[in-house]
Amino acid sequence: MFDLSGRTALLTAAGQGIGRATALAFLKAGARVIATDINAEALRTLAEENQCETHVLDVLDDKQITALAANVGKIDILFNCAGYVHTGSILNCSDDDWDFAFRLNCRASFKMTQAFLPGMLAQRWGSIINIASIASSTRGIPNRFVYGASKAAVIGMTKAIAADYIAEGVRCNAICPGTVESPSLRQRIAAQSNASGKSLAEVEKMFIDRQPMGRLGYASEIAAAALFLASEEGSFTSGTTFNVDGGMTI
Repeated sequence: MFDLSGRTALLTAAGQGIGRATALAFLKAGARVIATDINAEALRTLAEENQCETHVLDVLDDKQITALAANVGKIDILFNCAGYVHTGSILNCSDDDWDFAFRLNCRASFKMTQAFLPGMLAQRWGSIINIASIASSTRGIPNRFVYGASKAAVIGMTKAIAADYIAEGVRCNAICPGTVESPSLRQRIAAQSNASGKSLAEVEKMFIDRQPMGRLGYASEIAAAALFLASEEGSFTSGTTFNVDGGMTI
Protein backbone atom coordinates (compact mmCIF):
# COMPACT_ATOMS: atom_id res chain seq x y z
CA MET A 1 0.00 0.00 0.00
CA PHE A 2 1.42 3.37 -1.00
CA ASP A 3 1.35 5.94 1.80
CA LEU A 4 0.92 9.64 1.06
CA SER A 5 0.26 10.67 4.65
CA GLY A 6 1.49 14.19 5.29
CA ARG A 7 1.63 15.02 1.57
CA THR A 8 -0.46 17.63 -0.21
CA ALA A 9 -1.53 16.82 -3.76
CA LEU A 10 -3.08 19.25 -6.22
CA LEU A 11 -4.82 17.98 -9.35
CA THR A 12 -6.27 19.63 -12.43
CA ALA A 13 -9.29 18.26 -14.31
CA ALA A 14 -10.26 16.35 -11.18
CA GLY A 15 -14.00 16.50 -11.79
CA GLN A 16 -14.25 13.31 -13.82
CA GLY A 17 -12.36 10.48 -15.49
CA ILE A 18 -8.66 10.03 -14.78
CA GLY A 19 -8.44 13.18 -12.66
CA ARG A 20 -11.26 12.16 -10.36
CA ALA A 21 -9.99 8.58 -10.01
CA THR A 22 -6.53 9.88 -9.12
CA ALA A 23 -7.89 12.35 -6.58
CA LEU A 24 -9.72 9.49 -4.86
CA ALA A 25 -6.62 7.26 -4.97
CA PHE A 26 -4.47 9.98 -3.42
CA LEU A 27 -7.12 10.60 -0.78
CA LYS A 28 -7.30 6.91 0.11
CA ALA A 29 -3.50 6.86 0.44
CA GLY A 30 -3.73 9.58 3.10
CA ALA A 31 -2.88 12.75 1.18
CA ARG A 32 -4.49 16.10 1.59
CA VAL A 33 -6.14 16.47 -1.82
CA ILE A 34 -6.82 19.78 -3.54
CA ALA A 35 -9.03 19.05 -6.53
CA THR A 36 -9.46 21.66 -9.26
CA ASP A 37 -11.62 21.71 -12.35
CA ILE A 38 -13.43 24.22 -14.55
CA ASN A 39 -16.69 22.34 -13.83
CA ALA A 40 -18.06 23.60 -10.52
CA GLU A 41 -20.82 20.97 -10.37
CA ALA A 42 -18.36 18.11 -10.80
CA LEU A 43 -16.26 19.53 -7.98
CA ARG A 44 -19.32 19.95 -5.77
CA THR A 45 -20.15 16.24 -5.95
CA LEU A 46 -16.51 15.35 -5.37
CA ALA A 47 -16.40 17.50 -2.24
CA GLU A 48 -19.73 16.24 -0.90
CA GLU A 49 -19.01 12.57 -1.46
CA ASN A 50 -15.40 12.62 -0.29
CA GLN A 51 -12.96 14.74 1.73
CA CYS A 52 -11.40 16.80 -1.05
CA GLU A 53 -10.71 20.49 -0.89
CA THR A 54 -11.96 21.94 -4.16
CA HIS A 55 -11.28 25.04 -6.25
CA VAL A 56 -12.86 26.02 -9.55
CA LEU A 57 -9.96 26.67 -11.92
CA ASP A 58 -9.66 27.54 -15.59
CA VAL A 59 -6.13 26.38 -16.42
CA LEU A 60 -6.13 28.62 -19.50
CA ASP A 61 -6.27 31.66 -17.23
CA ASP A 62 -2.80 32.57 -15.93
CA LYS A 63 -4.22 34.93 -13.30
CA GLN A 64 -6.36 32.16 -11.83
CA ILE A 65 -3.33 29.87 -11.62
CA THR A 66 -1.27 32.58 -9.89
CA ALA A 67 -4.08 33.30 -7.43
CA LEU A 68 -4.54 29.61 -6.65
CA ALA A 69 -0.83 29.14 -5.97
CA ALA A 70 -0.84 32.13 -3.60
CA ASN A 71 -3.92 30.78 -1.83
CA VAL A 72 -2.80 27.16 -1.53
CA GLY A 73 0.90 27.65 -0.83
CA LYS A 74 3.40 24.80 -1.01
CA ILE A 75 2.33 21.41 -2.31
CA ASP A 76 4.17 18.10 -2.63
CA ILE A 77 2.45 16.51 -5.64
CA LEU A 78 1.19 18.18 -8.81
CA PHE A 79 -0.97 16.13 -11.14
CA ASN A 80 -1.48 17.90 -14.48
CA CYS A 81 -4.44 16.18 -16.12
CA ALA A 82 -6.36 18.85 -18.07
CA GLY A 83 -6.54 18.17 -21.79
CA TYR A 84 -8.65 17.88 -24.93
CA VAL A 85 -8.60 15.34 -27.76
CA HIS A 86 -8.97 16.83 -31.23
CA THR A 87 -9.81 14.47 -34.08
CA GLY A 88 -8.38 14.81 -37.57
CA SER A 89 -5.24 14.97 -39.70
CA ILE A 90 -3.00 17.96 -40.42
CA LEU A 91 -5.35 18.93 -43.27
CA ASN A 92 -8.28 19.09 -40.83
CA CYS A 93 -6.40 21.18 -38.27
CA SER A 94 -7.20 24.88 -38.14
CA ASP A 95 -4.98 27.50 -36.54
CA ASP A 96 -7.53 27.74 -33.73
CA ASP A 97 -7.39 23.97 -33.18
CA TRP A 98 -3.59 24.09 -33.01
CA ASP A 99 -3.55 27.01 -30.59
CA PHE A 100 -6.22 25.54 -28.30
CA ALA A 101 -4.61 22.08 -28.19
CA PHE A 102 -1.22 23.46 -27.23
CA ARG A 103 -2.68 25.91 -24.72
CA LEU A 104 -4.72 23.28 -22.88
CA ASN A 105 -2.68 20.12 -23.39
CA CYS A 106 0.77 21.62 -22.86
CA ARG A 107 0.88 25.28 -21.85
CA ALA A 108 -1.50 24.76 -18.93
CA SER A 109 0.86 22.17 -17.44
CA PHE A 110 3.77 24.55 -18.02
CA LYS A 111 2.04 27.37 -16.14
CA MET A 112 0.87 25.11 -13.30
CA THR A 113 4.37 23.72 -12.86
CA GLN A 114 5.90 27.18 -13.03
CA ALA A 115 3.54 28.33 -10.27
CA PHE A 116 4.10 25.43 -7.85
CA LEU A 117 7.68 24.32 -8.56
CA PRO A 118 9.35 27.03 -6.42
CA GLY A 119 7.64 25.67 -3.30
CA MET A 120 8.82 22.16 -4.10
CA LEU A 121 12.36 23.38 -4.58
CA ALA A 122 12.25 25.23 -1.28
CA GLN A 123 11.36 22.02 0.57
CA ARG A 124 13.58 19.89 -1.70
CA TRP A 125 10.78 17.42 -2.38
CA GLY A 126 8.20 17.24 -5.11
CA SER A 127 6.58 14.93 -7.62
CA ILE A 128 5.13 16.38 -10.82
CA ILE A 129 3.04 14.00 -12.90
CA ASN A 130 1.89 15.02 -16.36
CA ILE A 131 -0.76 13.18 -18.34
CA ALA A 132 0.60 12.73 -21.86
CA SER A 133 -0.66 10.00 -24.21
CA ILE A 134 0.38 7.03 -26.31
CA ALA A 135 -0.63 9.35 -29.18
CA SER A 136 2.49 11.50 -29.02
CA SER A 137 6.17 10.96 -29.74
CA THR A 138 5.52 7.44 -28.44
CA ARG A 139 3.30 6.37 -31.31
CA GLY A 140 1.55 7.93 -34.27
CA ILE A 141 -2.21 7.38 -34.11
CA PRO A 142 -4.36 8.09 -37.21
CA ASN A 143 -6.55 11.19 -37.00
CA ARG A 144 -4.89 12.53 -33.86
CA PHE A 145 -2.56 15.06 -35.48
CA VAL A 146 -2.68 18.06 -33.18
CA TYR A 147 -3.44 15.97 -30.10
CA GLY A 148 -0.37 13.83 -30.77
CA ALA A 149 1.78 16.89 -31.45
CA SER A 150 0.73 18.61 -28.23
CA LYS A 151 1.16 15.47 -26.12
CA ALA A 152 4.63 14.93 -27.62
CA ALA A 153 5.44 18.41 -26.32
CA VAL A 154 4.26 17.31 -22.87
CA ILE A 155 6.77 14.44 -22.96
CA GLY A 156 9.57 16.80 -23.97
CA MET A 157 8.61 19.24 -21.23
CA THR A 158 8.51 16.42 -18.68
CA LYS A 159 12.04 15.26 -19.52
CA ALA A 160 13.39 18.83 -19.48
CA ILE A 161 11.95 19.54 -16.03
CA ALA A 162 13.25 16.21 -14.73
CA ALA A 163 16.75 16.94 -16.04
CA ASP A 164 16.86 20.43 -14.57
CA TYR A 165 15.78 19.51 -11.03
CA ILE A 166 16.77 15.87 -10.51
CA ALA A 167 19.49 16.86 -8.01
CA GLU A 168 17.16 19.21 -6.10
CA GLY A 169 14.60 16.72 -4.85
CA VAL A 170 11.95 17.25 -7.51
CA ARG A 171 10.89 14.48 -9.87
CA CYS A 172 8.82 14.85 -13.03
CA ASN A 173 7.23 11.98 -14.96
CA ALA A 174 4.59 11.51 -17.63
CA ILE A 175 1.89 8.88 -17.84
CA CYS A 176 0.89 7.83 -21.36
CA PRO A 177 -2.52 6.17 -21.27
CA GLY A 178 -4.00 4.09 -24.04
CA THR A 179 -7.76 4.28 -24.59
CA VAL A 180 -9.43 4.74 -21.21
CA GLU A 181 -13.11 4.51 -20.33
CA SER A 182 -14.21 8.04 -19.41
CA PRO A 183 -16.98 10.57 -20.10
CA SER A 184 -14.75 12.26 -22.69
CA LEU A 185 -14.28 8.95 -24.53
CA ARG A 186 -18.04 8.48 -24.64
CA GLN A 187 -18.33 11.94 -26.17
CA ARG A 188 -15.75 11.06 -28.83
CA ILE A 189 -17.52 7.80 -29.61
CA ALA A 190 -20.82 9.63 -30.04
CA ALA A 191 -19.24 12.32 -32.24
CA GLN A 192 -17.49 9.74 -34.43
CA SER A 193 -20.72 7.75 -34.74
CA ASN A 194 -22.60 10.83 -35.88
CA ALA A 195 -19.90 11.79 -38.37
CA SER A 196 -19.42 8.30 -39.86
CA GLY A 197 -22.92 6.89 -39.75
CA LYS A 198 -21.64 3.88 -37.82
CA SER A 199 -23.41 2.67 -34.71
CA LEU A 200 -22.11 3.49 -31.25
CA ALA A 201 -21.23 -0.18 -30.77
CA GLU A 202 -19.23 -0.26 -34.01
CA VAL A 203 -17.26 2.84 -33.08
CA GLU A 204 -16.66 1.57 -29.55
CA LYS A 205 -15.31 -1.70 -30.96
CA MET A 206 -12.83 0.29 -33.08
CA PHE A 207 -11.50 1.95 -29.94
CA ILE A 208 -11.34 -1.35 -28.06
CA ASP A 209 -9.56 -3.15 -30.89
CA ARG A 210 -6.60 -0.75 -30.70
CA GLN A 211 -5.55 -2.40 -27.42
CA PRO A 212 -4.04 -5.87 -27.84
CA MET A 213 -5.57 -6.76 -24.46
CA GLY A 214 -8.96 -6.42 -26.13
CA ARG A 215 -10.49 -3.98 -23.69
CA LEU A 216 -10.54 -0.35 -22.65
CA GLY A 217 -8.44 0.83 -19.75
CA TYR A 218 -9.93 2.04 -16.51
CA ALA A 219 -9.28 5.41 -14.91
CA SER A 220 -8.36 3.59 -11.71
CA GLU A 221 -5.47 1.89 -13.55
CA ILE A 222 -4.02 5.26 -14.54
CA ALA A 223 -4.53 6.44 -10.97
CA ALA A 224 -2.55 3.46 -9.69
CA ALA A 225 0.42 4.48 -11.84
CA ALA A 226 0.12 8.05 -10.57
CA LEU A 227 0.04 6.81 -7.00
CA PHE A 228 3.34 4.98 -7.49
CA LEU A 229 4.97 8.03 -9.10
CA ALA A 230 3.73 10.29 -6.30
CA SER A 231 4.98 8.06 -3.50
CA GLU A 232 8.29 7.31 -1.88
CA GLU A 233 8.30 3.98 -3.70
CA GLY A 234 8.67 5.98 -6.92
CA SER A 235 11.51 8.11 -5.58
CA PHE A 236 14.11 6.60 -7.97
CA THR A 237 11.97 7.39 -11.01
CA SER A 238 12.19 10.67 -12.91
CA GLY A 239 11.97 11.74 -16.54
CA THR A 240 10.09 8.61 -17.57
CA THR A 241 7.10 8.02 -19.80
CA PHE A 242 4.98 5.46 -18.01
CA ASN A 243 2.88 3.62 -20.62
CA VAL A 244 -0.45 2.27 -19.35
CA ASP A 245 -1.87 1.24 -22.68
CA GLY A 246 -3.18 -2.30 -22.87
CA GLY A 247 -0.22 -3.27 -25.02
CA MET A 248 -0.57 -0.61 -27.70
CA THR A 249 3.18 -0.02 -27.73
CA ILE A 250 4.31 -3.64 -27.82
